[in-house]
Amino acid sequence: MLANLGETRSKVKGLHALICPDSHEVIDLPHWPGTDFVSFVTPALGATFSLSKITAFKQTRILPPPHKGTRFFLVQNGTARLNVDNQNSELSDGHFAFLPSDCDHSIELAKSTELLCLERPYTPTQSAAAPGFFTSSMKDIVRTKLKGDDGLHIQKLLPSNPGFDMEINVMDFAPGATLPYVETHFMEHGLMMLSGGGVYRLEDDWYPVTSGDVIWMGPFCPQWFGALGRENARYLIYKNWNRDPLVC
Repeated sequence: MLANLGETRSKVKGLHALICPDSHEVIDLPHWPGTDFVSFVTPALGATFSLSKITAFKQTRILPPPHKGTRFFLVQNGTARLNVDNQNSELSDGHFAFLPSDCDHSIELAKSTELLCLERPYTPTQSAAAPGFFTSSMKDIVRTKLKGDDGLHIQKLLPSNPGFDMEINVMDFAPGATLPYVETHFMEHGLMMLSGGGVYRLEDDWYPVTSGDVIWMGPFCPQWFGALGRENARYLIYKNWNRDPLVC
């Protein structure tokens, strides 16, 4: 019905985009063989990173990307075997990995496995060495209150090391919890709603959002979120970090 009426919840504007499942275009890419590939955010939108969802329709093996960027991926469903320097890591729901640009690796995906994948160029700094390969699981990351709010918790998935030029966090909002203020800053964001829902303010627009929705927020996009419903709202959010604004 929605397709016939030409309707979608997705919106693309100057400093933000909301990409919803009703407008996903599934493609295939040679370097993601045996998978259905959905691109949410790319530099064509104005971003400095790419954010995509990959679903394996058969058992397959993925090699490093055809560019010099770093790769972060989260297993959302299914199982994957990550090989780095002939060392295997068995990954399942909630496991994630950070792979630097010079990391020779392969990812073996079982049929129906789903990944959320973020890739971006690395910005070096003279104050710290580039980070190495890193993997963990969301269940092993400590949840802490954000600004002392009992209804709002954060999990920082990547180490607090100045070598990292980005943060990837999971935000967890109890029903009725909100961000403490409208944020406006030079960092950009890529966000995926993992569960629950609420209302997101982006610039001067207000959007209902729910599990599976993806948001891009450009630099200086006014942004705010409030959780609605009977369950916690959780989202994964990326931002560029640890670098001077003149080199971000």
